[in-house]
Formats: sequence, structure tokens, C-alpha cells
Amino acid sequence: MSDNALTRLAATIDARRGADPKESWTAQLLAKGPEKCAEKFGEEAVEAIIEAVKGDRGRLTSEAADVLYHLLVMLAARNVSLDAVLAELEQRESRSGIAEKAAR
Repeated sequence: MSDNALTRLAATIDARRGADPKESWTAQLLAKGPEKCAEKFGEEAVEAIIEAVKGDRGRLTSEAADVLYHLLVMLAARNVSLDAVLAELEQRESRSGIAEKAAR
């Protein structure tokens, strides 16, 4: 996996898995379980949608960052790695979106 902000964030989330929830927001979320992590991801996704509709690029950018963070936390809560998601995306690169959807 290449070293970029997303991969570094995924590594940080993984490292915080065992941290004290009193000192780490990530550890707090993970301690609440996968369902709470999924709920928080959903809340952030809705906020991003609202900003997309409003057309505020700055707010959308900020909310998109929150969505990515909470997606990674949700994945970590279910032990799904960013590498696994990236591998899935790489598999799909060779197919059109229409063909990929039809295959599901």
C-alpha cells in the first residue's frame, strides 16, 4: 500500500485500537462497538450530502474528510482493512461500472 494520508490514517486508527478511550476519540468509538461506529459513519455521510446539496465546497471538503475517517473506523470495528477495500477497488478497475453492478 502506498504511503498517503489515507493509509497513514488507517494505520493510526489501528494503533489506537488499544488506547485508553479517555484519551483517544478513535478508541472511544471502537470501544462503543461496530454498530455505534456505523451509526457515526452514517451521520457524517448525511452531513456530507447536505453540504454537497448546499454547494459549499469548503464545508463539503471538511465533511468528506470526516466521512473517510469514520469509514475507516467502521471498517476497523469489523476488522476490514483498507488494504482489502483497495484490493476490491483494483479488481473492479478492469470492469465497467455497468458490468460490475450486473455481476453482483
